[in-house]
Amino acid sequence: MGFGRLGQSLTAREILDLVRDDLERVEREIGLESVASVEAVTTINRYLQSGGGKRLRPILVLLSAGLLGERGEGPVRMAAVVEMIHAATLVHDDVIDTAQTRRGRPSSNTIWGNHTCVLAGDWLYMQAFQVALRERSFRVLDLLISLTQMMVEGELLQLERIGRIDISEADYMELVDRKTASLISACSRLGALVAGGDEKIEGRLGDYGWNLGIAFQLVDDVLDFTARENVLGKPVGSDLREGKVTLPLIYALQDGSPADREMVARVLSDGSYDRVPFRDILALIERHDGFTRARMRARTFTEKARVIMGGFPESAFQRALYGVTELITDRDH
Repeated sequence: MGFGRLGQSLTAREILDLVRDDLERVEREIGLESVASVEAVTTINRYLQSGGGKRLRPILVLLSAGLLGERGEGPVRMAAVVEMIHAATLVHDDVIDTAQTRRGRPSSNTIWGNHTCVLAGDWLYMQAFQVALRERSFRVLDLLISLTQMMVEGELLQLERIGRIDISEADYMELVDRKTASLISACSRLGALVAGGDEKIEGRLGDYGWNLGIAFQLVDDVLDFTARENVLGKPVGSDLREGKVTLPLIYALQDGSPADREMVARVLSDGSYDRVPFRDILALIERHDGFTRARMRARTFTEKARVIMGGFPESAFQRALYGVTELITDRDH
C-alpha cells in the first residue's frame, strides 16, 4: 500500500511513543551487559551509554520486529546488541581519527587513552556477541559476523584513502556501504529474524535498511560542513580535517579548478584550516552545488526505502518505518 505525502507517516514523537517502553528495556539491558570485571571497561561503557545519541539502530530493530507482530525479549536483546556494536565502532573510530569530542563531550580516548579504549571497544564487541548467542540462532550469528567483517574492511579501506584527494563517488559509496549502510541494514534484518520472518521478508527489510543507511550517511556528511557545532556535537569540518573527502566535496571537485584542488589538498596536508579558512571550503562546495547535489542523492535512497516499505500491510509500525525515512533527510544533526 502506498502513501500520500501528508498525514500517513508518523512524526518523530509518535515513532518514539510506539517503542518507548521497549527502548527503556534496551537501555537497561545495555547497562546490565556493559559491566565488566575490569573497572575501566565498565566506566567507559557507562560513559558511552550516558552520552545519549539518536538510538536509530535499536529503534529500527524494534520497529522491524513490531512490523511483523513481535514485541518480546528477542527484539529488545537484538536492539541492545546492535547498539553495543555501534558503540564499539565509535570508540575505535575516535581512536583512529584522534577525535577530541563526541556528542558534545570529550571523546573516550581523550579521557582514558588510546590503548585502554581500543581494548574496551574489543570487549564491547565480544560482549555484544555473547548476548546475541542467547538467541541460539546460527543465522543471527552469521549476520553479525559478516557485518563486523564488513565494517572492519570499511575502516581499513578508509585508512588507505585518508588524505587522498582523488576519491571518486564510487570509492565513497563503497565506504558508506561497508561502514554505515551494512549496520543499518543488519538492524532491520535482525528485527525480521527474531520476529520469525521468512527469507524474502528479511531481504526486503534489509534492503529498506540499506537504502536508509546510505541516505543517513550522505546527510551526515552534508551536516559535517553545514550544521552548528553545538548541535552537531563535534567541530564542523571534522571530516576534511581528518583527511576524509566526502560526497559534497567530491561533487565540488568534479567541476572545480586546479586552484580549488590545490586549496583542498592544502587542508588535507595540514590537517587543519590554518592556511585555508573553513569558510573558503564552504564557499567552494556551495559554488558547485555540492550540498544540494548530495542531499538530492540522499533523497533517491530514501525514496527507494519508502517504496519498499509501501509494499508492507499498513500498520502503525509501517507508518513509523516510513516516517523514519523523512526524519533522516530532514534532520539537522
